[in-house]
Amino acid sequence: MKVYYIFKIKNEFVSLYKDTPSVLYNILKNIYYMDKDSVEYGYNLFNQLIQTIDKIQLDRDIYIYMHQDIPYIKKKDIHIIHNLYKNEISKLRINNFYMKLELEQDFSSFYPYLESKEKNLFVCNFHRTDFFFLEDYLENNLWNIE
Repeated sequence: MKVYYIFKIKNEFVSLYKDTPSVLYNILKNIYYMDKDSVEYGYNLFNQLIQTIDKIQLDRDIYIYMHQDIPYIKKKDIHIIHNLYKNEISKLRINNFYMKLELEQDFSSFYPYLESKEKNLFVCNFHRTDFFFLEDYLENNLWNIE
């Protein structure tokens, strides 16, 4: 299972790192793996880069948008898409500072909806060194959206 963290990046940092997303990824990766002695420094750096997410509103919006779709369910605070026709299993949990997306496949049906609701989303997998701005990813992979 692949685990992606999705962050809402502040506008000034999107323009700074849009052409060099690897730099942004390395900053976030260093924060992710930071030792306990550097927590305060990491927290301050994280707060400079990341814009908070309105968890309650986004949770509600996703549920309202997807609840009549057969492959979608919500268990507690986890949104789940289990679409056998697309061979997709995606689980999304929304927090105030990031979203956590677990996938079996390479693409999630949550991506287009998240991009329509939130701008400046940066997606990264710290264990597989995979990262992208969601907007760019969707533009380059239009064939996946049906």
